[in-house]
Amino acid sequence: MDRIKIFDTTLRDGEQSPGCSMNMKEKLEVAKCLEKLNVDVIEAGFAISGPQDFKSVQEISKVVKNAQVASLSRALTKDIDVAWDAVKDAVAPRIHTFIATSPLHMQYKLRMTPEQVLEQTKEMVAYAAKYCSNVEFSAEDATRSDLDFLTRITEVAIAAGATVINLPDTVGYTSPAEMEHLIRYVIEHAKGAEKAEFSVHCHNDLGMAVANSLAGVQGGARQIECTINGLGERAGNTSMEEVVMAIRTRADLYEVETGIDTKQIYNASRTVYNIIGQPAPLNKPIVGKNAFAHESGIHQHGVLANKKTYEIMTPEIVGIHTDNLVLGKHSGRHAFKKRADDLGYHLTDEEVNRCFGEFQLVADKKKTVTDADLEAIISHHVSIDHLMSEEGYKLDWFSVHTSNFTTATCTIHLKKGDEEFEEVKLGDGPIDAAFNAIDAIINPKEHVFNTYQIASTSEGQDTLGAVTVKLSCDRRTYTGRGLSTDIIESSIMAYLQALNRLMAEEA
Repeated sequence: MDRIKIFDTTLRDGEQSPGCSMNMKEKLEVAKCLEKLNVDVIEAGFAISGPQDFKSVQEISKVVKNAQVASLSRALTKDIDVAWDAVKDAVAPRIHTFIATSPLHMQYKLRMTPEQVLEQTKEMVAYAAKYCSNVEFSAEDATRSDLDFLTRITEVAIAAGATVINLPDTVGYTSPAEMEHLIRYVIEHAKGAEKAEFSVHCHNDLGMAVANSLAGVQGGARQIECTINGLGERAGNTSMEEVVMAIRTRADLYEVETGIDTKQIYNASRTVYNIIGQPAPLNKPIVGKNAFAHESGIHQHGVLANKKTYEIMTPEIVGIHTDNLVLGKHSGRHAFKKRADDLGYHLTDEEVNRCFGEFQLVADKKKTVTDADLEAIISHHVSIDHLMSEEGYKLDWFSVHTSNFTTATCTIHLKKGDEEFEEVKLGDGPIDAAFNAIDAIINPKEHVFNTYQIASTSEGQDTLGAVTVKLSCDRRTYTGRGLSTDIIESSIMAYLQALNRLMAEEA
């Protein structure tokens, strides 16, 4: 079978979507997950968009050893210079440059004639090729471009040194039949097409990103650009886990394969959702809670008789463990570490100590600790947010008084290094009072409170409560998460983590 390359743009297109911004440590964490997945190309960012983005691309380029690392750049010399500076230390660097090719974009966004766009493509691809033999050229808004013009610009880009030609559905406009025809037409009519690899990058505005990407493969594309969980501008991008599992499950139809280690899919998906502070939708294909659930009596009977009746893939293939071993307060460190390993977490001794201590606290409050609880504990206490909170303000203790006929009061005691702080504040409920007390101590930079979300980690009255808080400041989002059987404590921890992140970036 032909090999389809997976070009992951979670750290560029996915990260730039509202509410999904990541700091450098988080991007490095995602990059490590992508390397474990065995993706072919990691688009680490848009280096010229700012100093933080440049630094992130640069650090990822130094860390990643088993994948190509790309930086996006407009078809401008300054962009290409910065992109190369960011990726030049990578084991396999790639410059990814683009220019719009649809009549609408050329006239109203670029204010350039088609001939000017062709000339700039020729010059800038050649300029990038002087730095790097691995150059990708993207014709932005290709699916609303004239096919003959698209063919001409493809010829120009290949002649100038492009080794990959990406024909994206930038606004999620096309249909599978049209996408297959577009790719096939350009490959058949562009001179020198055999010298380049063709790629698709589809957005999900009409819910067809995965279908359009697969249609592009049937038309001759051999690279798919996608993101973990389908993150991206507007309605998102092609979902990596969905398109990869479609190719694997229907190999008989597509007659291609990827090099993705599918058993790493669930862990990567969970990592990204945790970082952006968003749970997976219940019915999200492949990784959602209900993706392998069966409630209908007819379905349950069929699955019990033969799983293939209603399951076209097994949860284990994507790294979901279904043998939900229950641990309790008498479970030891060895059992804890063994179960963490089984769930795909390979913890250091320091991480085991930290997580096991929290596990014991939870086990004292709950009768049983499920896999979902363990995943929540490990994700929270091994996350970079937890490590960052160690350097910032930490909760020592709190006390609240509240009722439905008096104003809530909260006393907060925080620590930061050797310093200790205490404040008492009123509020419209205990959580509002707690947040007011924290603000009085920290006096944070003015910000907007975007999200306060509570979720249970498992079933039962004694479940852990996971709180997510999102703050925005200067067009960036700062996410904090808290985990406890006490929802007020979870809320305080989440708010503190978000504020610690905000202040760390401002420092």
